[in-house]
Amino acid sequence: MTPEQISQVSRRARCLYSESAVERALDNMVTAISAKIGASNPIVLCVMNGGLITTGKLAMRLDFPLQLDYLHATRYREHTSGSDQLHWEAYPKLSLTDRVVLVVDDILDQGLTLERVLSYCREQGAAAVYVAVLIDKMPARKLSSVTADFVGLEIGDDYVFGYGMDYKGYLRNAAGIFAVAKQDR
Repeated sequence: MTPEQISQVSRRARCLYSESAVERALDNMVTAISAKIGASNPIVLCVMNGGLITTGKLAMRLDFPLQLDYLHATRYREHTSGSDQLHWEAYPKLSLTDRVVLVVDDILDQGLTLERVLSYCREQGAAAVYVAVLIDKMPARKLSSVTADFVGLEIGDDYVFGYGMDYKGYLRNAAGIFAVAKQDR
């Protein structure tokens, strides 16, 4: 896609949540996360690439000892629809054995990626695994039983970008959560 095409997609999009609304949601997530796992010396595990911004925003607000790591697992590969196959680009470097792990991702949609990531963490011997997502897509399109322990915001059945979520590899850096126009899906 050309920069002009991406700009057109951005201009046609509808703002679901402003930057200030997203920041308030992140503050609320931090309060809940701190209460639940703040004393457990957790590993905060970012699911790349989508979870990058949410993880960074949360990590800067979490006022307790933690370690940061990441994994890169995707079903989308910069497309707007995913496949059933999970592609592992990178595994965490830290040992998850006997650790509390907080998996942070941008969105819980169908749940297949997170289901496989959680399974991996448990196979590695994590003492407990929690999930934090900025966005929970609420219609019953879930293909897995995964639920998030910490949710920032909820959306309907929209294709969204911003705060880490992309449109064909672009617009992750949009300051807000935006629904892609039907003509651009």
